[in-house]
Amino acid sequence: MTYVLSLGGSIVAPPEGPDTRFIHHFRASLEIWLKADSSRRIILVIGGGGPARAYQNALREFWRLRGETPSGGALKDADLDWLGIAATKINAQFVKATMGELCADDVVTDPSGPIVFTGRVLVASGWKPGFSSDYDAVLLAERFGASTLLNLSNIAKVYTADPKLDPSARPIDKISWEEFRAMVGSAWKPGANLPFDPIASARAQEKGITVICAAGRNIPNTIAILEGRSFEGSTIG
Repeated sequence: MTYVLSLGGSIVAPPEGPDTRFIHHFRASLEIWLKADSSRRIILVIGGGGPARAYQNALREFWRLRGETPSGGALKDADLDWLGIAATKINAQFVKATMGELCADDVVTDPSGPIVFTGRVLVASGWKPGFSSDYDAVLLAERFGASTLLNLSNIAKVYTADPKLDPSARPIDKISWEEFRAMVGSAWKPGANLPFDPIASARAQEKGITVICAAGRNIPNTIAILEGRSFEGSTIG
């Protein structure tokens, strides 16, 4: 069985740099989980994290210095997205290298093209402008027959609103796609900080894929989700 994880860049590479300690523990736990059942395979789709934010913010500042609007318009949004995609590629290459013999194949950069998956772990990056790496994760879940996708980020649950801005925001255990999409909208903006990409959400709903949002650094909780045990997180679908 193939499992798909959208691993937020904020977990792999926060602003201060790649989190080698997290990746070390993550690989060790993943290896134990894989060895328990030879039929298990996992796809890790890696986000842009700190490098993406740094370069996107630098480009916005450059535009400000020129007296231009810091974002807006298809060309500028595409430029920002390409920077984010480049960040996902270097993060994905780093994660692939840390997986060693578990990951025998090249990083997937196009989820719609030919894919070789001969190892136990496959690593993917962002693809093209117009959406985040969450969308790539949905396409890979669809392609490899995974009915549930794990979205691991720096939040433990989806909230009714941004808890940093709204003290009355409440955590959500379960929510339908209709309700969730009403919260996040239908448009993608480069660098958007949302629980799950609106474009990916539309595709997941269309294909009947359930998404579980959980805290990425809580590795025992991630393993509990993979094993179908009780967990802390939000289920969308």
